[in-house]
Amino acid sequence: MSTGVWLVGARGSVATTSMVGALALRAGLAEPIGCVTEHPDLRGSALPPIADLVFGGHDVVTTCLAKKAETLGEAGVVPARLVAAVADDLAAVEENIRTVPAGGTQAETAAALAADITAFRERLGLERVVVVNVSTTESLPEPRPAHGDLDLLESELAGGGSPLPASSLAAYAAFTAGASYVDFTPSTGARLPALDTLARRGGLPYGGHDGKTGETLVKSVLAPMFAHRNLAVRSWSGLNLLGGGDGANLAAPGPNAAKSASKQRVLAETLGYEPEGNTRIEYVDDLGDFKTAWDLVSFAGFLGVRMRMEFSWHGCDSALAAPLVLDLARLTSAAHRAGRQGPLTELAFFFKDPIGDVPHGLAEQWTLLREFVAGLA
Repeated sequence: MSTGVWLVGARGSVATTSMVGALALRAGLAEPIGCVTEHPDLRGSALPPIADLVFGGHDVVTTCLAKKAETLGEAGVVPARLVAAVADDLAAVEENIRTVPAGGTQAETAAALAADITAFRERLGLERVVVVNVSTTESLPEPRPAHGDLDLLESELAGGGSPLPASSLAAYAAFTAGASYVDFTPSTGARLPALDTLARRGGLPYGGHDGKTGETLVKSVLAPMFAHRNLAVRSWSGLNLLGGGDGANLAAPGPNAAKSASKQRVLAETLGYEPEGNTRIEYVDDLGDFKTAWDLVSFAGFLGVRMRMEFSWHGCDSALAAPLVLDLARLTSAAHRAGRQGPLTELAFFFKDPIGDVPHGLAEQWTLLREFVAGLA
């Protein structure tokens, strides 16, 4: 039986690139470059094949997938020839995309979201569904008592309240529908104690947060190097320039602050202290779906001698993120099948701000991931 992948933000660049890529791989038109789960150390029968993934999702926009894919092809995000080759398959996926319902209350909206996910699973005879949030970053919410207690949360929802940010409402709906959940964004998602209780009650796993695709990926390799060599990092500052819808959203102060905090957290947790400096994100419309990051690191060595290093990263955000979305759907589905519930801390390899007490160095995270997949097998 197939695994459903329900994408929150299904008409966005990351989601569309993920679906075009999966359809191209299924048709034998591309190689799985960038798919971590196709690494020889991870590949195995425990994971559902990419060819068995079936896509659907929610979005607030109504642009058809074919048009979005054509736009990405023109921008060089995906090869235009592949867009043309999988056009019929994209049209079939289009039948599974739903506009985000607008209920009179959050409880009504959550029920409608869950009903769409359940109908998707039942209509297509899917074994299980993984909900993956690839929507735009939201501001961090103000803490509320209901976030920490499921009974309080459900009571507030039943009373017509609106205690949850959009990403957490999506997670609530996923768990209500019996689906696992992954947050590829720095939004709150399932990272509330009340939602952890709900997930465990349903025997459901979840993972997140904030996919690690570029500058922070490099940080997670370099920061352990400085720590293991006992070099003192005095400052670490970064500038990120990006365009596209993600860049436009991150131009707003709230989402910008949430993203910047997520990107910077790896340093303090790897080094054991927080060096001077910060990460800035600036929107440059002309860059489209491509991004550039520049980092300056100053550090002290033996006898206090001051030194520095610089690096630049130029990448296509959607092309970097899409294979990881497929990886996370496969891994989370396999974990659900194996009876895992609660946070999947072993998926830290994929995230800037992973859930749980896990190492932030990429090498240690890779070891955890290998052991996790071996255990599933």
